[in-house]
Amino acid sequence: MDKFLIRGGRPLHGEIPIGGAKNSALKLLVAGLLTSERLVVSNVPRIDDIGTMRLLLAQHGVAVEDVDGTGQVLSVGGDITNTEAPYDIVSRMRASILVLGPLLATVGEARVSLPGGCAIGTRPVDLHLKGLEALGAEIKLEAGYIDARAPRGLAGARIILPFASVGATENLLMAASLAEGRTEIVNAAREPEIDDLIACLNAMGARITGEGTGTLVIDGVKTLHGAHHAVVADRIECGTYACAVGIAGGDVRLLGGRIDHLGSVVRALEEAGVEVTEDQGAMRVRRTGRLKGVDIMTEPYPGFPTDMQAQFMALFSVAEGASMITETIFENRFMHVPELNRMGARINVHGSSAIIRGVESLSGAPVMATDLRASFSLILAGLAAQGETAISRIYHLDRGYEAVERKLSGCGAIIERVAD
Repeated sequence: MDKFLIRGGRPLHGEIPIGGAKNSALKLLVAGLLTSERLVVSNVPRIDDIGTMRLLLAQHGVAVEDVDGTGQVLSVGGDITNTEAPYDIVSRMRASILVLGPLLATVGEARVSLPGGCAIGTRPVDLHLKGLEALGAEIKLEAGYIDARAPRGLAGARIILPFASVGATENLLMAASLAEGRTEIVNAAREPEIDDLIACLNAMGARITGEGTGTLVIDGVKTLHGAHHAVVADRIECGTYACAVGIAGGDVRLLGGRIDHLGSVVRALEEAGVEVTEDQGAMRVRRTGRLKGVDIMTEPYPGFPTDMQAQFMALFSVAEGASMITETIFENRFMHVPELNRMGARINVHGSSAIIRGVESLSGAPVMATDLRASFSLILAGLAAQGETAISRIYHLDRGYEAVERKLSGCGAIIERVAD
């Protein structure tokens, strides 16, 4: 396994390209199950989770081809020959659950292992299953698998989600696209990645309205066709590198970054003393003075994203005064706290809240990544720390971030990937 070695204390200057959104690209590839024609997806990030999704789609008999040899333009298509999503693949990545709806909609059956992914808390799939049952699916849970059938096909229904679940919204959107009649999803998730999936499905011939709102209306069609769709820029990657500039200081243009997708994140950065502006197709981030502590609470979009919580905790660890972060989405997402404290941070966890008392500086230390976003919080701490930081188990990071060491070193950071 690899690890990162980082020597901190260097401000960042330059440009960092923001890739396609991991949380969108995975779902767009799954949408290829809804048609036997070719769906071409561009601006695909070159990360490990994409490789896992390609493996899963191949398991179903659907070919995923690298169109231009870069891995950034993928063509999905073919007839489904196998409806089982096995444990050895699904356990690597939670997004695998999203094949359930498309398989039911296209071939009327699916056997999908209960999902895995980062160990950041229980994320039950009951909203997915109840929604699909409302569309007419018959579902059993046996031996760690979801056995689902739709012998009479799927039919439209009004589904009220008790929580604005991103995954459930996406699964139901794809299933309802081929269901008979009208489906209404109330309290649907509103993330930009949802709108990206809707745009792709509509380009494939679906009839979906209500994007950007909490109520989505889907008028089912008999078939979908091929299309070409570019993945939206990754707002979490963009926010993460904005935190890197915030904690290290400097002036960086995040190419392709969209402020309109990062409202709550930008507000928190600005309150902390980080300047964020639009700059000719980029998001420019600057920090010259001392950071200030801010209180934040994670919430469904457009609230503050849980996927940015760990990065801001690192940022606040060197801010003046105290900050409080309250996590309302996942109950086990503070596993990075002991590692940050090893580097000299002063963080105390009380239930679902963490109190961060800022220190003048952090100290380099050997630390261990525990999940995808926590991995980058340790990189951020390393960028600000005195001395050398060694981060092990960075395979978590490779699931969702592309070319981290190249992007950061291109702006002046001293970061190296070495064999552990």
